[in-house]
Amino acid sequence: MKKRFYITTPIYYPSAKLHIGHAYSTTLTDSFARYKRFRGFECYFLTGADEHGEKIQNNAEKAGVSPQEFVDEIVKGFYKLWDLLLISHDDFIRTTEKRHWKTVQAIFTKLYENGDIYLGKYKGWYCT
Repeated sequence: MKKRFYITTPIYYPSAKLHIGHAYSTTLTDSFARYKRFRGFECYFLTGADEHGEKIQNNAEKAGVSPQEFVDEIVKGFYKLWDLLLISHDDFIRTTEKRHWKTVQAIFTKLYENGDIYLGKYKGWYCT
């Protein structure tokens, strides 16, 4: 039985045009995934987009489209770039997909049932 290895890029925020950092991070991750496969690992390589956030909302409003329409166009750019760079990912997750919602709902339901989610106060740094 092969050893398993899981690797992921950042789950990118599609809030603006793609930049060199997207290509850099993804080709680096792809190189490592290919190396692990070459070494005999069963490697699962995930990438994707976190399609929620204030920047997405604001940029969609500026563009005169819905947030979903806005991210759909940017995600097309990810697909094109990954094809151009021959990225060997196994999956591209989008946080607006139903499969993502169902998984997150199941996780948070379990956390709530276990008492791990509660009302409280928090003080700390946060940046958007």
